[in-house]
Amino acid sequence: MAAVSARYARALADVIGEEKLDAAACLSQLRSLAVAFQESRELREVWESPAVPDEQKHKLLDSLVARMGVSERSVRNFVALLIDHDRIALLPGIVTQLESELNHRAGRIPAEITSARELAEAQRNKLQIELSRLTGKSVLPHYAVDASLIGGVKVQVGSTIYDGSVRGQLQRIRQQLVES
Repeated sequence: MAAVSARYARALADVIGEEKLDAAACLSQLRSLAVAFQESRELREVWESPAVPDEQKHKLLDSLVARMGVSERSVRNFVALLIDHDRIALLPGIVTQLESELNHRAGRIPAEITSARELAEAQRNKLQIELSRLTGKSVLPHYAVDASLIGGVKVQVGSTIYDGSVRGQLQRIRQQLVES
C-alpha cells in the first residue's frame, strides 16, 4: 500500500506545483484532515462504509472542511477523490509521502540531530550549514537531546548516520580493542 500512497502523493504534489498552490498550507490542511480521520472512529466508519452514499460522505467532508478552515479547494477535492475510490484509509500515509515528495522537489532533506545537551544557536547554524554542504540540499533540522550520548552530536540524514558522540567513539574504540 505504500506504493499506492506514494502514487497519490506524487499526483497531489503535481497538482500543487501546476496550480502554484502554497505547498505548506496544503500539507498542513491535509494533515489536519488526516488527524481528524485518525482520531474519530465515527468519521472513519462513515467515510469507509460502502453503505453510506457518496453524497452524504461529501456533505460530511464539506462540513468538516468549513469547520476546520480548509481554504485550498484542491485539498478538499483530493480527499473527496480518496473517498470516492475507497482509498480514504490511505490518507495518513499519503500525508507522510506528500511531505517527503514536496521536500524532495524543493531540494530539502530532513535531518535528526541529537546532542548530549541543548545546542546554542550558533552551533545549530554551523551544523546546519555543514550538513547542507555535505548533502547538497537545504537541511530541515529536528533537534533532540539525549544525555546518554555523554558529549558530541549524532546526526541522521536519510539512512546515513554521522556519529560524533562520545558514546559512539567509545563504542568504536571498544570494537577495535575486541578485534585486536
